[in-house]
Amino acid sequence: MSSSMRVIELVRFGDPEAAFAAREVPRPAPGPGQVLVRVMATSVNPLDLQTRRGDYRDQVALPAVIGNDVSGVVVETGPGADGFEPGDEVWYLAPMFAGQGTYAEFHVVDEALVARKPAALSHIEAAGLVLVGMTVWEALVERAGVRPGERVLVHGGAGGVGSVAVQIAGALGAEVITTARTRDHEFVTELGADTAIDFSAGDYAPQIRAMGGAHVVLDTVGRDTLSRSPEVLADRGRVVSIVDTPEPQNLLAAWGVNATYHFVFVSPGRAKLDALGRLVDQGRLRPVIGAVLPLADITQAHVLLEGGSVEGRSRPRGKIAIAVHPLDRPTHGAGAAGRGE
Repeated sequence: MSSSMRVIELVRFGDPEAAFAAREVPRPAPGPGQVLVRVMATSVNPLDLQTRRGDYRDQVALPAVIGNDVSGVVVETGPGADGFEPGDEVWYLAPMFAGQGTYAEFHVVDEALVARKPAALSHIEAAGLVLVGMTVWEALVERAGVRPGERVLVHGGAGGVGSVAVQIAGALGAEVITTARTRDHEFVTELGADTAIDFSAGDYAPQIRAMGGAHVVLDTVGRDTLSRSPEVLADRGRVVSIVDTPEPQNLLAAWGVNATYHFVFVSPGRAKLDALGRLVDQGRLRPVIGAVLPLADITQAHVLLEGGSVEGRSRPRGKIAIAVHPLDRPTHGAGAAGRGE
C-alpha cells in the first residue's frame, strides 16, 4: 500500500471555485484505540459550505481537509483497537473541527465512534445518511422525544435532512406533515409524509391548526421558522432547530403555547448509527441520493449544494454523495437517485 494519499484541501475561505486544491500527503497511521479506514465515500453538507465560507474560521486553520461523513473499509488497527479487523465495512461521523476531515482517501478515527455499515446500504448510500441521519435521530428522538400518534411538522421535506426526517418520524409512529414545493409533493408522499404543504402558496398555519396543531416542529430551513412556529404548535409543543440563527427572533408567542425549543449541533457516536442501522435493516429508512460526484469534483458539489448550476444541472433532491474510490456504486436507491436528477 502506498505511503501517501490524495486529499482535497480547503486552501482559502470564500467562493468554491478558488477554495480547494488537490494534494498528496502522507497516509496517516492509527494510534492507540484508533482504526485507519479507506474512505470509499463521503458527502457534502451545509456545515461544509459554512466552513468553506469562513463561518468557523476561528476553528479551522488553513490549509485544512474538511468533511465529516465516512463509509469505508478498515485497513489497519492501532494498539487496543480490537473491535474491528481489516476488511470490515464501517460508517461513522468524523468529529467536527478536530483533525483531518473526510475529503481524503484514508482517515484515522477513534474506534469508539465507528459502527458496522448496514449490509443493505452501498458505501455511497451509507455516506449520504451518516450526518443527516444522526442529526435527525438526535433531534426527533433524543431532544423532542417524538411519541406514536403525535403530529410532526418537518420543514423542507425534499431536502437532504428533510427526506430522512420524514422517514424517521414515520418510523416513530408519528403523523408526518411536511413543507415542500408542489412539484415535490409526490416525492415526499412516497417517503411517508401524510400531508404535504406548499410553503410558497401562502399562510399554511390555519391548515395545521385545523388538524390540532403540530406537537413537534423540525426546522431545517432557518429564516423566520423559530418565530412562526408557535402559530402551528399544539400546547406544550416542541421546536427543534438544526439551523444557525444569526438574526434575533421574537419568541414571545411561544409562551402562549408553553413551547420548548431545542437547538441541535450533532455529536458523533456509535449508538445513533446502530439505531439508524436497525431502521435500514427493517426497510423503514433509505437515504435519498440525488447526485454522485468523484472526489476531484468537490468544487462542483459545493456549487450544486449551494443552489448553483453545473453544466445545466441544478441542486438535486436529497444528498450529494462523493465517491472517493471509484469501485463503489449505489446498489440500492436508483429510483431515489433518479428522482433527484
